[in-house]
Amino acid sequence: MTTLPCLDVRVTRVTTPVGASTALLTDHYELTMLSAALRDGTAGRRTVFEAFGRRLPDGRRYGVVAGTGRLLDALDEFRFGDAELSALREHHVVDEQTLEWLSSYRFTGDVWGYAEGEIYFPGSPMLVVEASFAEAVVLETLVLSILNHDSAIASAASRMTAAAEDRPCIEMGSRRTHEEAAVAAARAAYIAGFTTTSNLEAGRRHGVPTTGTAAHAFTLLHDDERAAFQSQVDTFGPGTTLLVDTYDVPNAVKLAVEIAGPELGGVRLDSGDLLQQAREVREQLDSLGATKTKIVVTSDLDEFAIAALQAGPVDGYGVGTQLVTGSGAPTAGLVYKLVARENSAGELEGVAKKSKDKTSIGGRKFALRRRNPQGIAEAEVIGIGIPPVDDGDDRSLLVPLVEGGERVFHGTLDDAREHHRTSRGELPPTARQMSRGEPVIPTLYQRDEKEKTQ
Repeated sequence: MTTLPCLDVRVTRVTTPVGASTALLTDHYELTMLSAALRDGTAGRRTVFEAFGRRLPDGRRYGVVAGTGRLLDALDEFRFGDAELSALREHHVVDEQTLEWLSSYRFTGDVWGYAEGEIYFPGSPMLVVEASFAEAVVLETLVLSILNHDSAIASAASRMTAAAEDRPCIEMGSRRTHEEAAVAAARAAYIAGFTTTSNLEAGRRHGVPTTGTAAHAFTLLHDDERAAFQSQVDTFGPGTTLLVDTYDVPNAVKLAVEIAGPELGGVRLDSGDLLQQAREVREQLDSLGATKTKIVVTSDLDEFAIAALQAGPVDGYGVGTQLVTGSGAPTAGLVYKLVARENSAGELEGVAKKSKDKTSIGGRKFALRRRNPQGIAEAEVIGIGIPPVDDGDDRSLLVPLVEGGERVFHGTLDDAREHHRTSRGELPPTARQMSRGEPVIPTLYQRDEKEKTQ
């Protein structure tokens, strides 16, 4: 893999401190449903909720699961303390019976999900929550706000790193989104193959490697470009990366090599015809003896621009706006639906919406990735009521995350990154095509004939 030694990388891994309650990161109607269910006696019914997408964003061929680790952290902090209860009471959101129930809320159910970094398709049961209605329904907004954002970013990032192949991608979109979304986006991008981020909080909180050198402001601060370059090289050494398009690119490249010598780590281009400039700069660098100096390009890149730049002598890509906005798909479009509930006879039966254009499939789901003998994915197979039959080459997709209210999944960010690399690697080659198309493999259903569905 191409590396960028010119970039100054600092990695610090820390344990995330216990934060504020996440209980009010939810919608009003979650609690009013709870209140009514407590009053009519259905709140304790055993239920199964699932998070899934009815479709992928238009033209996408696969999606990427991200945010699972953040969700489990948020679930740990889903508690209604005095401040949260006072706010609900003051605004008359729910009655005293509901407030009393919320005061001792602890999730005691089970959660399964696709491993973070896993590929998903329409209908994939990315998250399965089994608990009483009361315990599960109040988690809907928390689940969707985290998984929809992070999966959208990771899905876009995966297309970008696939287009870049072995050339590294740098996440640098913090200034184009909400400050907390920026941290989550850096984490999601790292799962999908980005090598570093510019966001220091993502480095502190999640251990994502951070990088950065200088912006145009640093050059403009100095009396001339020579003084700016000299200062940067004196501070960080010749292996640093110099931004060469503030004034005149050829002159800046000449100055950069003159000051740093042929050991100059890299130059960055941030405007103009990047492909043509990269070719011209590569030729100039080579003529000056800086044959190992890397060329990094930035400036509103997306997966299509990255794919086009692969034809040039580019060594790395810095991506901002298009990444943190999902490259045209800022949400993964996931929903959280009740798919099974305990009936009056105490049996679990499937339930499903039949609304036009928003139908769902009832019943507890199980999933596997059907693969051919060569290990290439052929279908997403979903069993309704029972696990689908493994034909010998398949891979089970759901892993336990929470059992009896206790977190049992403790995968690291590096685990998720490696899982994504492996999962994407088993997709058919057409998954990497940038052209619009249908999901790269179909979703197939197998139903238990005994499954009851309302």
